[in-house]
Amino acid sequence: MKLRLPGRRDRVETTDTPAESDLTEQLVRASGKGRPTPKRAEAQGRRPGPPPPPPTTRKEAYKRMREQQATRRAETRQGAARGDDAYLPARDRGPVRKLVRDVVDSRRNIGSFFLAIAGVALIGTVVPSLVVRNYASFLLFGFFLLLIVDSVILSRKIKKKLVERFPDDPQAKKTRGLVWYGISRATMIRRWRFPKPDVALGADV
Repeated sequence: MKLRLPGRRDRVETTDTPAESDLTEQLVRASGKGRPTPKRAEAQGRRPGPPPPPPTTRKEAYKRMREQQATRRAETRQGAARGDDAYLPARDRGPVRKLVRDVVDSRRNIGSFFLAIAGVALIGTVVPSLVVRNYASFLLFGFFLLLIVDSVILSRKIKKKLVERFPDDPQAKKTRGLVWYGISRATMIRRWRFPKPDVALGADV
């Protein structure tokens, strides 16, 4: 027999059942309180900012237009230097032209020394000494002979690679234009070539 003291009530069990606990967790998750409240600065940072105000003067509008044009030109130059077809001119686009560039860039070309040899020969032709002028002429003549031989070797390599990689591509069958494209690139100094070389010297293309 239990004695009940006056003014004192029996304790009520407040332990939740498993079903009630699951229901409570679901309500908390549904209300969004199961995660920390984001800070005000973070919430505002996710909102799209207001658009810039329109220019108020003609000078300001012209300045903004020039800035946008400069940004687009910089993006175009960077994309073209990377070899991105979206930014390249028509003469450099496509996988066929890319293969020709790689063939040229993977080898040492006699044409790359054209500017240096031509400069030396030009200086030699203005020297008063007849012997020096003759040597300069022989140097230039010998260089052109080597350039012709190297260009023939390069053209054969380009044609061979085109047949191997693109046997059914109609653009690859226009070998005359592609060979001239490769030879003209080979006459440029490697660091001045555009688009920039993607392969190292001696690489297997």
